[in-house]
Amino acid sequence: MNRQQLIQNVQRYFDDGRFATDLRRRVAWRIESDTGKVPPELHTYLTDEMVPWLAPLGFECEVLDNPSPQGGPFLVARRVEDPALPTVLTYGHGDVVNGQDAQWREGLSPWELTIEGERWYGRGTADNKGQHTVSLAALAHTIE
Repeated sequence: MNRQQLIQNVQRYFDDGRFATDLRRRVAWRIESDTGKVPPELHTYLTDEMVPWLAPLGFECEVLDNPSPQGGPFLVARRVEDPALPTVLTYGHGDVVNGQDAQWREGLSPWELTIEGERWYGRGTADNKGQHTVSLAALAHTIE
């Protein structure tokens, strides 16, 4: 596959709705971090959402407890094709700020992806579930 084919594959992933499907699933996770407690769902988000995406791509995944009781768990995913090649590092977080459900206008929910024209609504669509979806899709298509 050449560079142009890779770009076309990624464009199809977006255009045919698979990107929105993946982001919709991630937005639905209620993992609010500013409640004073680490949401238990954050661990499940990593094990049930992130690891199943990364493991088939050849990543070794490990979810680690945070040594700080105020912090959430960490997912470390590693894939080495050749130790002589450069290292690529990406970072993301799965938690979001309080959903503030009552403050969303009618027809919108922080836990549902809603697309209105060129605007996409849902808690985490830009920070950070959207980043996960973009970065992971780029990795998957490049590895393919």
